[in-house]
Amino acid sequence: MKRKLLAALLACTVATPALADVLIDNVEGLTIDENGKVKRFTALVIDDDGKIAQVLERGDRKPQTDFREDGQGRVMIPGLIDAHAHVMGIGIGALTLDLSDTNSLDEALEKIRTFAAENEARPWILGRGWNQEKWGLGRFPTAAELDSAVSDRPVYLQRVDGHAGWANSLAMEAAGITAATKNPSGGRVERLPGSQVPSGVFVDGAEDLMTRAIPAPRPVERDLAFAEAQRVLHRFGITAVADMGTTIEDWQAYRRAGDAGTLTLRIMAYAGGPENMELIAGARPSPWLYEDKLRLNGVKLYMDGALGSRGAWLKRPYADDPGNTGLPLMTGAQLRNILVRAAQGNFQPAIHAIGDAADAEVLNAITEIAESFPGDRRWRVEHAQIVDPADLPLFGQHGIIASMQPVHQTSDRLMAEARLGPDRLEGAYAWNTILSLGGRLAFGSDAPVESPDPFAGLAAASTRMDANGQPFGGWRPQDRVNREQALAGFTIDAAFAGFAEGRFGRLLPGERADFVLVDRDPLLATPAELRATKVLETWVGGRKVYDAD
Repeated sequence: MKRKLLAALLACTVATPALADVLIDNVEGLTIDENGKVKRFTALVIDDDGKIAQVLERGDRKPQTDFREDGQGRVMIPGLIDAHAHVMGIGIGALTLDLSDTNSLDEALEKIRTFAAENEARPWILGRGWNQEKWGLGRFPTAAELDSAVSDRPVYLQRVDGHAGWANSLAMEAAGITAATKNPSGGRVERLPGSQVPSGVFVDGAEDLMTRAIPAPRPVERDLAFAEAQRVLHRFGITAVADMGTTIEDWQAYRRAGDAGTLTLRIMAYAGGPENMELIAGARPSPWLYEDKLRLNGVKLYMDGALGSRGAWLKRPYADDPGNTGLPLMTGAQLRNILVRAAQGNFQPAIHAIGDAADAEVLNAITEIAESFPGDRRWRVEHAQIVDPADLPLFGQHGIIASMQPVHQTSDRLMAEARLGPDRLEGAYAWNTILSLGGRLAFGSDAPVESPDPFAGLAAASTRMDANGQPFGGWRPQDRVNREQALAGFTIDAAFAGFAEGRFGRLLPGERADFVLVDRDPLLATPAELRATKVLETWVGGRKVYDAD
């Protein structure tokens, strides 16, 4: 059954044959040029290499081509780029238990119980997406509660942000976890009140204590997951992704797809740590492979954890957890050593930093090291959610890119207020402030932490309101960006952040013909309409890879 499903999914990822000299006509096209200005057009000519040969405006004479596609008056926009996602996580998440839609602990336990009953052959029950804040639980769940749903097999479920995991008793037994287990560096084993007995939740670095006991996916399972990830992303109009935390096993799955002709997603890969960086690429970043579909750009590093699990590293204690300032996942010296090592090989560092202490450490380290490694480095700070206003000007120095996820602001708003208190929000999700200080933005989703839907991200970036229109007028509205800047964040700016400008990201001559046909103009739609945008077709390199019909 699994082999049949794999064959079907792989077949779905094979694009239609390239069309030589094709005219895509009768469209309401728009793109963002290198100056951030909107350029509108009515037709594209694509050459037999899958690149744009001409962009035609109303009244231009249309050339004779081998083929013509009628756009039927639909809106065409550049292929959307997710500047921060976890490709294999999206695929594996689609094939395992997803708790992101649960609204209470009881609802989650029932879903876990049902999933286990429907998958009796699985030796472990794996999944992700739980969120004790959304459940209104006021605490972490426990192994005993998970045992009440599944007690005959190990269960391990990652929190929605990927920075904590929830295990049942059999999973902890399989991993050798006992009351004597100590907290690892950069991690925390949650304990039952008044004791050293592990409660079943493992935060940040402590997750390794559990995950090392879980059987690794086999290559065929990775191929299945990657095929599913491509399908999911193309359905949302995404044609390229910055893959954060690529392992050697992930890279091999991408290469297998490329060799088989089933690689339809453009992947700008950032290796999961320096070891994977060297295993994948050796001494220098890889070249672009498979017609600009795959490249190892750099290395993904973690400076701290996340707000939801109180692992984000803060300068002052959490307002709702006095005495806790979060978890730095490496020392300043370790960070600087890895940054120097990456810079010497021209690898691009992408550093996860959420709390203000973590952001300060990263920004200061980049500022110091950039003096010894000048040039076009494009240092990246991933998330940059809570930044001390005193540190924000550092984004304007040395071309530092703030790679941010607009939907985190709308999802985490109430939690951020509780975690920090009202007097520490000045530098929270400060998109417009970073731009005004000379910094650069790139937008993404952090999928599967959030939905990969870029239209939700466009709406959040330009309104700072959630899907229910809350709060009215936007949360800290001075930091919203306009529609053009938001679209640039998901196209040309995301391409720039991955050293891909000139290859894809715009619909201009010489670039790859990556585009999406949608049912409305994203620059003219209301916020509610923007969130409801339907992707009709997705094309990569002049080939259709998704059709809603």
